[in-house]
Amino acid sequence: MAVSSEVLLCCFLWARDGEAVGLSDYEDRVLALVPRHGGQVLQRAVSDGADGGPHEVQLYRFPGTGALDAYLADPDRQALTGDRDRVVARTELFPVVLR
Repeated sequence: MAVSSEVLLCCFLWARDGEAVGLSDYEDRVLALVPRHGGQVLQRAVSDGADGGPHEVQLYRFPGTGALDAYLADPDRQALTGDRDRVVARTELFPVVLR
């Protein structure tokens, strides 16, 4: 059986106080860069962050770690670091397996 180098990730994002809309706006911009690196946003869900839950949950796929690294280092993404720091309080990113 062939081993896939595909990378599947889940991301939880918490907004800073009063920045839930700003977080979603920021994510609109950076996630638009994912296809540039062969990746795909599989699912994106938004919540109200009640009871400490994340404001946004995302699932995405990259063809390999090189593509993920290229996305993370994308100069257009890096240029938005200040925006990210302003609106994102916390991020949890972890690999998943889809069933």
